[in-house]
Amino acid sequence: MARAFASIAFTNNVKAAQARMGSRDAYRAAAEGDVEPVELSPHEIEFIAARDSFYQGTVGENGWPYVQHRGGPVGFLRILGPKTIGYADFSGNRQYISVGNLDGDDRVSLFLMDYPAQRRLKIWGRARLVDEDKESALVARLESPEYRARVERGVIITVEAFDWNCPKYITPRFTEREIGGLIGERDLAASVPAIPVERDQSKSFE
Repeated sequence: MARAFASIAFTNNVKAAQARMGSRDAYRAAAEGDVEPVELSPHEIEFIAARDSFYQGTVGENGWPYVQHRGGPVGFLRILGPKTIGYADFSGNRQYISVGNLDGDDRVSLFLMDYPAQRRLKIWGRARLVDEDKESALVARLESPEYRARVERGVIITVEAFDWNCPKYITPRFTEREIGGLIGERDLAASVPAIPVERDQSKSFE
């Protein structure tokens, strides 16, 4: 567990709750460990590139959190650098709650889920909204040409911390594409004819 994560997540109130529940000593080392550079490893990069959705949390000026689901083609959450990710923000219901929240507070939290493998990655960062008219080349790096949804803006996130959650209580769920792959593999196995076994006729069996 990285110190960057602990320094953000373990506020004084959280530490007090940990102390009451008896887990403070176990987590104390994470908050007091050496400062390490926050960079995405090949493990995180591979995981992010395989996602077709994530959950994003922002906070409004009234203090209320807001969680939004973002989806797109596999890999639409792009890796732009060792600590920079971004995505094309597609047109939705036009409430612009996340956009408005980020205009006032650039802090963002992402939850990336892999339901079949029961894995999840949490990311904290600071987001910047990118206008296509002003930074068209950057927005073009976020677009998926084969995906026909209209891009309204780009969102660039500088990663400040990340942490992997344990698989406990993650119910395996499968997308239509994943189920299709599983069914295809099953049908392929069923269609392979059995290989006849030749008996050695030189031996007799009683």
